[in-house]
Amino acid sequence: MKSVIVYKGKYGATRQYAGWLGEALHMPLKTPEELQDADIKMHDLIIAGSSVYIGRLLIRDWLKQHAGVLKNKKILLFVVCGSNNPKDHEQIIKQNIPGGLFGPDNIFFLPGRLVQSRLSWKDRIMLNIGAMLVKDPEARKFMRQDRDNVKIENISAVISRSESLRAADHSPSGV
Repeated sequence: MKSVIVYKGKYGATRQYAGWLGEALHMPLKTPEELQDADIKMHDLIIAGSSVYIGRLLIRDWLKQHAGVLKNKKILLFVVCGSNNPKDHEQIIKQNIPGGLFGPDNIFFLPGRLVQSRLSWKDRIMLNIGAMLVKDPEARKFMRQDRDNVKIENISAVISRSESLRAADHSPSGV
């Protein structure tokens, strides 16, 4: 089974997860710019990874552009974001993913990192404005705190699902 990981991030967490997945699953890494329809057609399994920036998946346009080819593939998505709220996750999926492209068992939300000193000045300003608009003081405080929840153990469910898809491809019935 020919497989590939395509990812897009902004500050390194998505790249870190993609690298760990690539090592664990022996899969090459590509950016969306490196993987077009002809390349996608050559792969049986695609793991897409994206960070969330102001509610938007950075890989969103690529998913929409190639949805016609991707819908016939085994495809997983890992999303790196700061929220662990299922309602936020639902909203991210609804606003960013073409309908029917991913089944619910094939989308994984992974915790990210926030190091304010590494943010661009524009992103720091936007983060502070966003925090000011939040009514809940605990949520506002959380938005302004540095954190690093990027850990290798977070990818275990993605690895497990990928391995089950690969095993199904090799089963006698092909299921």
